[in-house]
Amino acid sequence: MSHNGNLQAKTKYEARVPSFYYVPQADDCMVLKEQWIRAKYERQEFMAEGKTISPPGNREGFLWKRGRDNAQFLRRRFVLLAREGLLKYYTKEEGKGPKAVISIKDLNATFQTEKIGHPHGLQITYRKEGHIRNLFVYHENGKEIVDWFNALRAARLQYLKTAFPELPESELSPLITRNYLKQGFMEKTGPKQREPFKKRWFALDPQERRLLYYKNPLDAFEQGQVFIGTNEQGYEVYEDLPKGIRGNRWKAGLTIVTPQRRFVFTCPTDKEQQEWLKSLRDVLSHPLTHLNLLTTSAGSGCSSR
Repeated sequence: MSHNGNLQAKTKYEARVPSFYYVPQADDCMVLKEQWIRAKYERQEFMAEGKTISPPGNREGFLWKRGRDNAQFLRRRFVLLAREGLLKYYTKEEGKGPKAVISIKDLNATFQTEKIGHPHGLQITYRKEGHIRNLFVYHENGKEIVDWFNALRAARLQYLKTAFPELPESELSPLITRNYLKQGFMEKTGPKQREPFKKRWFALDPQERRLLYYKNPLDAFEQGQVFIGTNEQGYEVYEDLPKGIRGNRWKAGLTIVTPQRRFVFTCPTDKEQQEWLKSLRDVLSHPLTHLNLLTTSAGSGCSSR
């Protein structure tokens, strides 16, 4: 480091990082950071004189998956068919038919180690019958779970190139996968604002511009979702509660106004309230993207279960 300097070392060890490969940021989980360092310096995967790196095509292996209706993790066989744009998983090792066939078009993957309670915990989401289906998986080996993550990203990039051939790769790369902008508990009331406030787990998806809410953080399906449009479309976020409305246990309130109705929430602390306000306003201030236009047909406003 003292002889070459950081920039020269970066040029050497990051000469050929594939566009689908996720480069971790400061606030990412440890397994992503560790495997990035090992890929660069131990395995030297990205050096100019190394082997030609081709995007992963098909991938098959076993992951531990959390049951939909219980908290038990069971070993399941996953098969990724990148060229067909499909991810399948099987409940039996020699099962003839898959339990689920997931389109890469609707897939997202994000590491959620704290929420899942495992240092290699990965959350895979996709759209099913108008709702968001969550799969919570992990692998004991850090390299294996990160390889799966990047294989899914490679398949997603392949899909995006086909769906948006006019866009350069530099614009598609940020859309491959995304993390939630903000997650946490809030309490919400119903459409009349006279219903009792109920505690729910919320997750803000900035790419699809949806605020999803669940009874529990590891639920398989969301209970409802709020589409967050733009200010020009009549969407707004206000600090505090509407006049005459009081929360249950929590008093720090916020209100989301949509063309259809207003949604009223309370946060456990003032700090949480300010973080939610900032995150929601960040989404409001950004114009609709190509993927927003692709997914808004799936529904706007609020759907509930």
